[in-house]
Amino acid sequence: MLYLKIILNVEFYQICNMRIVYVLLALFAIAINSFSNSRTDVYLITVKNDSTLDELENEKTYHENKIQVDNLKPYRKRLKKLNRLSPIDLSYNIRVTPFIESYLNLNKRLIEKMRGFSSYYFPIFENMLDKYGLPLELKYLPIVESALNPKAKSSSGATGLWQFMYLTGIEYNLKVTSYIDERQDPIKSTEAACMYLKNLYEIFGDWHLVLAAYNGGPGYIQRKIEKTGKTDFWGLHEHLRTETRNYVPTFIAVIYSMVYAEEHGIKTSYPKIDVNNVDTLVLKENISSDVFQKITCLDKETLDFLNPSFKKDVYYQGSTIIVPKSSAKDFNLNQESYYDLLTMIEEKIVLIDEEMIEYNVVEGDYLGKIAEKFGVRVFEIKEWNNLTSTKLNINDKLTLFIKKEVNAKKNTDFFEYTIKSGDTLWGISKKFKGVTISELRSLNNLSNDNLSPGTKIILPKI
Repeated sequence: MLYLKIILNVEFYQICNMRIVYVLLALFAIAINSFSNSRTDVYLITVKNDSTLDELENEKTYHENKIQVDNLKPYRKRLKKLNRLSPIDLSYNIRVTPFIESYLNLNKRLIEKMRGFSSYYFPIFENMLDKYGLPLELKYLPIVESALNPKAKSSSGATGLWQFMYLTGIEYNLKVTSYIDERQDPIKSTEAACMYLKNLYEIFGDWHLVLAAYNGGPGYIQRKIEKTGKTDFWGLHEHLRTETRNYVPTFIAVIYSMVYAEEHGIKTSYPKIDVNNVDTLVLKENISSDVFQKITCLDKETLDFLNPSFKKDVYYQGSTIIVPKSSAKDFNLNQESYYDLLTMIEEKIVLIDEEMIEYNVVEGDYLGKIAEKFGVRVFEIKEWNNLTSTKLNINDKLTLFIKKEVNAKKNTDFFEYTIKSGDTLWGISKKFKGVTISELRSLNNLSNDNLSPGTKIILPKI
């Protein structure tokens, strides 16, 4: 196999007589023709005035791996086209190639999935990016950050589509409470990300540096600029840690792979949930998610996907819930009846997926034991029976509301232990390894550590 390399020096061909150039090209054509019986790969390397030896060496390496520089598949030509349409520099760089190859081959399934979810998320991103006057190409950034998973959480604690750390999220008005984490809210987190990106651009004035700062932090990038004297990403490239060094190439590769997926035979994998026809509801009362599922006839998977910011199985009063448009219409038309129904459910007049039983207290019973047996909580038993203390008498009758699947079967995941003289919670926890003192207190509804010989307590089976 023959590889013929032609190096054109910009300064050279600018000063040469064009007729000489024509002669050279003619000779070149003859040379190609003379080798017509063998495969000839021609690499056209343009050596610019500011080309570095490192860049040339990279191109040489790709030649040796049979990646043709002038015909790097269609990457160079297509990125040039995308670059003309964007304020972000998307022009081809040799370092982007392995990332494009990865998304088109090894991570092909990911691109298929991202194209399916993009029909839901991209309109949200585009609307907010347009509001803040930012490049629409930044809509691809959450693919790099979270693979369009609003519940994604990194090992460092960054959360959501845009991977906000807790303090950065708070700085940009994203609330985190016991009930919600707005870093996981697609709309609110996108607005916060737009404000952050806009601030970064005011600092650096270069979108590549903005992207690097989004990943590595503005302080880190500023220190690198001051230390090296380099003011562009590719100049800083070799001085950055690996993750930040790969961030811009990955971003460009994602854009290329998403835009030109079909040209590379990549299909679209659509989610099972219909996410393109939704509306919002503002709740007037607290509603548990399982009850909301029943009255709206929606499954948990759909509600969790559309409302990822909720941390617990309850939608609190005043919260905004995203649901399919048909469900929102039905809820609004019948909301008075629904809220009446919720009141009856709360007061246990109407039961959903549970049943009421009457339990007769027997010798050795205590609230912790009964709660464990029927899969309920001590405070619920007290509330249902208007108990002001935990004291029980034999033959007391207790009203319990239990899940139907429990069906009043005794929980076999614990056993009874009779307190002996000298026993302490600490000693019992050491005797039955794997059981903690806090577990013993919780399971047995103990208000202090005093134990009376002969008293029976329950221990979890380990």
